[in-house]
Amino acid sequence: MEATGRTFLGTPFQGSTTMRNRQHTLLWMKDLIEHMNRCHEQLQWADRSSATFLTESMLVDLSECRRLCEQLQTGATNHHEPAYAAMA
Repeated sequence: MEATGRTFLGTPFQGSTTMRNRQHTLLWMKDLIEHMNRCHEQLQWADRSSATFLTESMLVDLSECRRLCEQLQTGATNHHEPAYAAMA
């Protein structure tokens, strides 16, 4: 098992990197969900072209949320580039 460089009572503290990655993933998911909520609110009054943009944005967010959920399920600790970054 790989040590993180931290110690607790003189012994290496295992898992702090994994916990930090999990917290990062959960925070990223929260940000995505908040963004989708804002898009949903804007859809209430959006014209057709704005609605298209907003729904496309929400689909990208949903795809990223799905990937993050799968990452949490498998316990994967590596983080990939967000899906929307590839669209830029």
